[in-house]
Formats: sequence, C-alpha cells, structure tokens
Amino acid sequence: MEGRYSLVERVAALLADEQGTLRKEAPYRVALCYPSPYHVGMSSLGYQAMYREIHEHPGATAERAFLPDDVEAYRRTRTPLFSFESQAPVSSFHMLAFSVAYELELTGLFSMLELSGIPLLREERDERHPLVVAGGPLTFSNPDPLEPFADVLVQGEAEDLIHVLLEAAASMDKDALLTHLAAVPGFRVAGRGGQRYHVAKATDARLPARSAIVTPHTELRSMFLIEPERGCSRGCHYCVMRRTTNGGMRTVPPERVLSLIPEHAKRVGLVGAAVTDHPRIVELLRTLVDSGREVGVSSLRADRLTQELVDQLRRGGATNLTVAADGASQRMRDLVDRKHSEEQILRAANFAKTAGMRQLKVYNVVGLPLEEDADIDELARFTVELSKILPVALGVAPFVAKRNTPLDGAPFAGIREVENRLERLRKGLKGRAEVRPTSARWAWVEYMLAQCGPEAGLAAMDAWKAGGSFAAFKRAFQERDCQPYLARRVEDGRRRATVWPSVPNVAPPYV
Repeated sequence: MEGRYSLVERVAALLADEQGTLRKEAPYRVALCYPSPYHVGMSSLGYQAMYREIHEHPGATAERAFLPDDVEAYRRTRTPLFSFESQAPVSSFHMLAFSVAYELELTGLFSMLELSGIPLLREERDERHPLVVAGGPLTFSNPDPLEPFADVLVQGEAEDLIHVLLEAAASMDKDALLTHLAAVPGFRVAGRGGQRYHVAKATDARLPARSAIVTPHTELRSMFLIEPERGCSRGCHYCVMRRTTNGGMRTVPPERVLSLIPEHAKRVGLVGAAVTDHPRIVELLRTLVDSGREVGVSSLRADRLTQELVDQLRRGGATNLTVAADGASQRMRDLVDRKHSEEQILRAANFAKTAGMRQLKVYNVVGLPLEEDADIDELARFTVELSKILPVALGVAPFVAKRNTPLDGAPFAGIREVENRLERLRKGLKGRAEVRPTSARWAWVEYMLAQCGPEAGLAAMDAWKAGGSFAAFKRAFQERDCQPYLARRVEDGRRRATVWPSVPNVAPPYV
C-alpha cells in the first residue's frame, strides 16, 4: 500500500529534474495551484508567469501545487495536499491562487480544495481559511461558474493585478480586502461587486511572459516557453482572443525575446495566439535555429507560411506541420471570418513536404451554426486532396460558443448531431486520413459551463461529488435548472454582419 512517503518521493523526483526552481522566504505565502496534473500545469505559460511575478513581489513567495496524478492515493493515505517546494500543507498558506485554463478543470479545483481540507463553497469558509483566488484563461470568457468557490476572481491578464492583490492582502483582514478589491478594475468579488466580463490588460513592460522553470516532465518536454506576441489582430468570430480583446496583438521585438532566453534552454517554444503574424517571425526563428536550439511555434496561420518559415521550423526539429482550418468548408470559414482558403492550406502542405516533414495536422471545427451536410462533405473531399501531398491527421472539435465573442449565445449542435457529422466525415474520408475527434458529450458539458452562470458551477460540484461521469453532469445540470442564455455579444463589425442563431430560438439543451 502506497504511503505518504512515496507521494513525497514522487514530488522530490520531479523537483530534482527541474532547472530554475525559485525559492524564497517571505512573510506572505501563496500556494499557486493548477487544477490539472504537473505535466499539464508546467506547460502553461500563464501559470509559470504568475510563479515568476509572485516571487518578484518583495513581500511574497509562491510554492506550487497541482492536481495529483492519483487523487485516490492521497485520499486512501489521508495525505493532505502539499506544496512542491517545501512539502508544506496547502492549507497552511495565506492564499490559494488557482490558474484555470478551461471549463472542465473545475473538477480539479474541487479535488484540490478537498485534499487540502478547505470547504469548497466560499460561503462556508471564514477567517481561519486561506483566501481562495481564481484567475487564468477561463476568465477571458466566462468565469461565472467559479463564483461560488472563489473569494476573488482575477479577470484577464494578471501580471499587474497580482501585485495589487498581494499588496492589499498582506495589509488587510479578509472582509476589508474583499470590499477593497471589489472596487478595483479587474477584480470581481461575489456579492460585493466588480465589473463582470472585464478583461484586464497587463502593461507592456510586463511582456513577454516566459518560463521560470524548465523540466522534462511536461507536455512539451524541457521546452523554455516565451511569447513573441500577445493577443491577435484577427477577427475570427468564435475566438476569445480576437482583435477586440485588449486591443488586439502586441508584439515583442526579437532582440528582447532573445535576451530573455537562458543559455541552458536548448528547446524554445514561441507561444501566442498568432505567432506567425509577428512581422519579424522568420528572423527570430532563423536566429534561434542558428544558435543550435530546437524551436516550436504554438500557432501557425496557413496564410502566413512561406517556404523559408517552414524550412526554419524543420531545421528547428519539427517533423509535423500543424495548421488550423476551423471551418468544415470555405462557406463556414467565410461565415466565421477565418481568413484561410483551400489554396493557402494546400500551399502549406506543399511547403511541409518540400521541407521534409512527415505529417500535416489540421485542426477543424464541426457543429458551427448554419452548417450543413454539404459542408462536411467538402471537408472530406478537401482532406483527401491534402492526403495526396502528406499523411494527414485531422483533429476535429465540436463547436462550443464562448462569451465575449460574436458567436456568444449560439446553440450547441447536439451530441447526436455532432456524432452523425463525425461519422459522415469518416465515411467520406474512406480511411485516407486519421480522424482525432474531441468527445461530443464532454464538449456539451463544456458548452453548458461556458454559457451558464454560477449555478453551472454548483452543478459541476454536484456531478463531481456523484463521481464525475457524463450522466452525473447531465443530471446535475437538470437539477440545478441550468439554462444557457444570450450573454453580452461582441458586435460582428462587418458591413454584412451575420445574424447568428441564439439559445432562445432552439429547443432546451436536454432534449
């Protein structure tokens, strides 16, 4: 039987393989929590940026905690969740700061609070308990489901806000702190105020975000992450990071990016919503590769690719080229303002073949509003055409409408409908490409959390307590009467704006 000692040993082994671990004594202690396992959390640039920022605050220090790979082992051995750096109980810290990337990580937050011995609901906590704060990418769209559990929501880019929060938290009692933060733009305190759906913007001096720690035990294996740009200048209607978010794209000069990459970093990941839109991206790539480093890029836009750019990626160690089409047909891409054509994607495939890459990965979306069978048939036809150039892996995700986008409030296509479209796609492909679909069922759960209010968070808690199955979520959403509603939509902004379907015009989501 596994004991506490072996759980500590496992963490010690991970720590031993890290480069850049930060340690500091300070009066105010923050447990920086990630509600997914270590290998996921340490691949998050935002999480690493917060770790660095807290350590740079003069009166504060941060230690990390993650959702254990084996939650049951902690429960079985009655081991309280502990921090990585000192193995101190998470409940002994002044603040638990959660970075939540997307809706389905809510259950990880519940497990971490439970393992820490901290009540899940904020209304059940008092002065004896640590302050529970939640921020991260989820707050760019809909943090409402976090409201019942977080004392404070930090909305948007947090590099500046974290210092405001730490300064206030170190000098005020909990009640005064919550009242104070409710009046500060970027913070939201349930029951006390704060602007809903506000997305804070970090000052340019805080850019770029970059890794503090490099470890081989991540999704990206020993890769130092840094952002040459933040945001996006494009207007894709489904995307939270479109040009209306925080003023669009902000670029960082390659000279600054290069100056911040440590000598020991042999693998570098360039991260951002639109990295290949950076006007000097080829120059930056070439310099990194010439220095003998491997390089990866998080977001390739087919219309921005050139043979030279793809060649540099290949020289940097890439064996696959990944692009996103995000629309089953040209008609759908045009509707959502995704400015890619078949010709551009075909050209990207040919660049990859010429560079000697082995595979083309194409991400796509099915279930967009107004989509028809003919659109799926076009996707199958086009994918077969691509497969004649290079082997194709097709990642297909059901469309989930997000807040703060022109498609906010659009209905979910339906589990059965999405599964039918995936089956139609497979038949049309006739084995000519690998299809990697996202679960339609869990996409629906994500949709409910993305489009409902705090009651959806309570439903997620009920489902988690009942075992966390899809059936448990479906039942909990019904019992809490969770109804997706038309939220504040962002204006389409085109001369011929599309009138999208909205939730009130369709059947209830449980049918």
